Formats: sequence, structure tokens, C-alpha cells
Amino acid sequence: MYLKRVIPCLLLDKGGLYKTVKFKKPVYVGDPINAVKIFNEKEVDELIFLDITASAEKRKLDFKKIAEVASETFMPFTYGGGISEFNDAKELFRLGVEKVSLNTAAALNSSLITQIAEHYGNQAIVASVDVKKSFFGKYEVVINRASKAIKTPLVEYCQQLEKAGAGEIMLTSVDREGTWEGYDIELLKQVTAAVSIPVIASGGAGNVEHFSQAAKQGGASALAAGSMMVFQKKGMGVLINFPERKVLDKIFN
Repeated sequence: MYLKRVIPCLLLDKGGLYKTVKFKKPVYVGDPINAVKIFNEKEVDELIFLDITASAEKRKLDFKKIAEVASETFMPFTYGGGISEFNDAKELFRLGVEKVSLNTAAALNSSLITQIAEHYGNQAIVASVDVKKSFFGKYEVVINRASKAIKTPLVEYCQQLEKAGAGEIMLTSVDREGTWEGYDIELLKQVTAAVSIPVIASGGAGNVEHFSQAAKQGGASALAAGSMMVFQKKGMGVLINFPERKVLDKIFN
């Protein structure tokens, strides 16, 4: 059994399943329930669902849809997008969500992380950190679908999230997301060297070797992937899939 977690990351928007490139150009992939059923059959260990427009549009969470997804999902899953207060997290946990992912809310109100951690434990919180390179090549933390940069430097910000009570950090390279070009290893190195909690690499996975590179060179504890889990290949049609376990065993052992 491979020790690193490989996690399909599914993007939701108004009930549908989508995939983006650099957080833009959303392409409709299908119904999330159908995808969940396929991942159930493939015995995937964990899933991540992110509503990509809820926070930016200030929409309330669609608890009815989330409950539908939860009822069909046979593995632990993380849900993020639009969570702005403790009661949002409370209801998500009641519906069967194992972890909540906070992105914009974490940047605007880190005490929410602490509040949730005190009630449900640090392991229940994934701090989602989106990072984009500035014009001068400097890593910047961005929120609101990468439309706004925050002032706190990347490493300091991640350390603050850990101190607030986050149990994991999901580190996404906006510049690599949906490109199939591989994870940003330098980005991963900076963060994994600075925090003691697990870091989930996200943004850019195009093949299983990218998983190995992120884990062995970047220090990632888990690997999230979107495009290669919902498309046949780059530029080709939809195909919900997951690497065979023997393949993952080989690259991690």
C-alpha cells in the first residue's frame, strides 16, 4: 500500500462539475454524483469538493446538494467553498463531511479556524492556500478566485494558518492549475520546510510521475489532482478515472 494520499479534486459550480485552467475558462464535466459513483467503484481513499464561485458570489451553501453528494460518497471527503461562519462547518459535519476547507474565510478571519479546531479538532480543517507569481516572479497568496492578493508573505501566512489550528494546508499553484505541466516544486519546498503539518500539493498534475516529484522533491504529504482525474488526456474528452494502485505503489516505493 502506498503511503502518500492521491486525492481527486472536484470543482463544483451551481450543482455541476467543472474544470478550470489557471482558475479560468471553466469547462462543464458532468454531474458530480456520477463522478462520485465511479470513484466509489475505483475505491478511491479520499475526495475533495470545492465550490469555485460560492465565496466570490457570496452565495449560501447548497446543503441539499451537499447532502446528496454525501449520501453517495463512500469515502471520507473534504468540502470547501462559501464557508464563512462556524454554523456552516457545523452543518457540513452533520451531513457527513469529514473535513472543511477554508480559503477566503481563512484569510479574512483566521479565528474561524481556531473556533472549528476547538470543537472538531485540527484534523477537521484544511487551510486552502492559492498562490500566484507576481509580475516580478514573487509568490503571492491570492483569494477570491485569485482576483486579490493579500499582503502577508507566503511562508508567514502558512505558519499563521498552522498556529490558528489548521490540520493541513492545500497548496495550489494558480499558474499551474489545469495545465498538466506538473506541480510547482519550488513552491512546495518553501512551504513544507516552514510548517510541520501535512501539505497537499495541488495545481498542475498531468501524470503519476508528477505525484512522485511533488512527494520526493517537494515534501508533499498528499497529492491532489483534477484534470487527469476527469479527462482522458490533455485536450481530450471527459473520462472519470484514477491511477491503478499497483502504479501508485511503484512510484512511491
